[in-house]
Amino acid sequence: QVQLVESGGGLVQAGGSLRLSCAASGRTNDMGWFRQAPGKERELVTAINTSGSSTFYAGSVKGRFTISRDNAKNTVYLQMNSLKPEDTAIYYCAARSRMYTTWGRDWNDYNYWGQGTQVTVSS
Repeated sequence: QVQLVESGGGLVQAGGSLRLSCAASGRTNDMGWFRQAPGKERELVTAINTSGSSTFYAGSVKGRFTISRDNAKNTVYLQMNSLKPEDTAIYYCAARSRMYTTWGRDWNDYNYWGQGTQVTVSS
């Protein structure tokens, strides 16, 4: 069983930046960041494959967010720039236990979850 621990959330003004980190207790395959805003469903924001050579971004964050990973540290990062009030949500790190040929776009596609970290963007 892999444990995921997120850090780096907080309060930031619109246009600002935050960097989230997710430390895993062991090796993982694809990893992703989901977010859930009040009254909305959890949505995939971005994902990265096992080696870090391929990434996926939701259209709403493309060009503003960057996902990366350091496999030596079993850690994945989410750099969020040009933040908007609509980015306000709880952000969850997720990991898959096996390798797949397609992106996991639903939270049920992932086997391990972090506890979530709050990101609040003020206008």
